Amino acid sequence: MAQPNIVVERFESPPVEKRFIEFVERKGLGHPDYIADAIAEASSAALCREYIKRFGAVLHHNVDKVLVVGGQARPRFGGGEVLAPIYILIAGRATTEVRTEGGGVELVPVGPILLSAAKDWIRRNFRYLNPEEHVVVDYKVGKGSADLVSIFSRRKEYPGANDTSLGVGYAPLSETERLVLEVERYLNSPKVKSELPFVGEDIKVMAVRRGSQIDLTVAVAFVSRHVVSRGEYLSAKDEVKRRIEDLASKITSREVNVYVNTGDDPSATDESGYYLVVTGTSAEHGDDGATGRGNRANGLITPMRPMSMEAAAGKNPVNHVGKLYNVLARMIAERVVSETGVDEAYVKLLSQIGRPINDPLIAYVGIVAEGDEEYRRAKKEAEGIVAEELNRVNKLLYDFVEGKITPF
Repeated sequence: MAQPNIVVERFESPPVEKRFIEFVERKGLGHPDYIADAIAEASSAALCREYIKRFGAVLHHNVDKVLVVGGQARPRFGGGEVLAPIYILIAGRATTEVRTEGGGVELVPVGPILLSAAKDWIRRNFRYLNPEEHVVVDYKVGKGSADLVSIFSRRKEYPGANDTSLGVGYAPLSETERLVLEVERYLNSPKVKSELPFVGEDIKVMAVRRGSQIDLTVAVAFVSRHVVSRGEYLSAKDEVKRRIEDLASKITSREVNVYVNTGDDPSATDESGYYLVVTGTSAEHGDDGATGRGNRANGLITPMRPMSMEAAAGKNPVNHVGKLYNVLARMIAERVVSETGVDEAYVKLLSQIGRPINDPLIAYVGIVAEGDEEYRRAKKEAEGIVAEELNRVNKLLYDFVEGKITPF
């Protein structure tokens, strides 16, 4: 018999692939909103590692309020300069002092940890954005204290949920969703950066599918030092378009129309008419970002699907269900589809503050299946999958800390 808080029902809706209209978006690596999410998550992971090293446990923290304020830059064909740096503010709360078993107090250098995590992430992911010259990183973190003896005496296998929150996931990705995801990943791959160094990190992909036709609008920031003239810019843009079309042909047989940098003014003879940046990101010149305004936990923004408004990045991976449940819901949906063969699965996990994280108030699975027999068989299997995955939820902690899971 299924647990009373696991509910599986037939989802009476045509699969997304069979609907006439579909919208999909992804904000890529160098987009200001992605930067905010990534620095929030890098900050949380760095705090987790330090807490584990010092105390053997992850202590309370949430650094899920990161703001990216755009700077000023002057790109020009063949060069350019940054005039005012990007400002990044990491905000939230963290345990800054711990009372140890011997009665002493150990201070945790939260500030340096956060600053180092942010700058390290920038160094690893950008070629031309120098965290020492082009970025000012700041933090405003509320201080907290903890009693180590009390923490270990109250520790349970499954901690209580820190909030009443909803996690949402689905599977499988549609063809259009896979296309959007793969286009951004391809353009930000080491291979493309080596072959086309003018392709910056700030890439945004938006798709609309109408029946069997997909219109793909791609914004690609071109690095000005690698583009010496208007003619070279237009040729580079054509090459990017050609490569996206080639990639799309390997993912879908549908007609794909690719549009690159549609805001350009081809009649302009100087830099003002083209999408050029000095450092690889539009954050260098007035484009701002904030945690939670970008991709959902599966890396996409999908208005045709159920989505959570949670900003998962930067949240404590021990018991913050706004983070755990959004990732876990996707994992459950993927298993249900993979192991039962149904068309689609939609999962929603509702926590209740204080309730053990493996025991949500409701774990809901909506199944899209063609036949009654297929649904009945899948329903039973889905109930078992949900129970298994919930009892593994605390294993996600180290996947987050090690960067194996990216919740955006």
